[in-house]
Amino acid sequence: MSSSNLNDDVPASASREEIKSALFANMVMQQTNMTLMFLGKVPHPQTHEMVKDLEAAQMFIEQLEMLESKTKGNLNKQEESLLKQSLMSLRLAFVEEIEKGEQPQKPPASQGQSAGEAPAALSQTDSALTADESESRKKFSKKY
Repeated sequence: MSSSNLNDDVPASASREEIKSALFANMVMQQTNMTLMFLGKVPHPQTHEMVKDLEAAQMFIEQLEMLESKTKGNLNKQEESLLKQSLMSLRLAFVEEIEKGEQPQKPPASQGQSAGEAPAALSQTDSALTADESESRKKFSKKY
């Protein structure tokens, strides 16, 4: 990202902390938009075609979950709220797509996760597919 793009969004009098906050918000929104694109909710920006790749969408959700975990206690209220709201809406959209009958391929177990530690989006996939819609949403929302 060039500094000219940042200058369009942040006033010249912005402090270093305000600039970092704007960059953080921009990154969260980029990840969110990519996830929405892979969920088939928005068209690809260049081709204007709808793309659906649930495995890629899941990866972007997991990246935002990692970001939430790694930044816990270090975000201001606005940053924390943006991240939580983005994750909540993306998780719901992901579950809705799963409930339509399409399943993402499960990633290999060798992606650096311990045996009992499945990604949040994946761990909910099986329960979402076997329970009725309202029940699966309850289970999904309780985890977060």
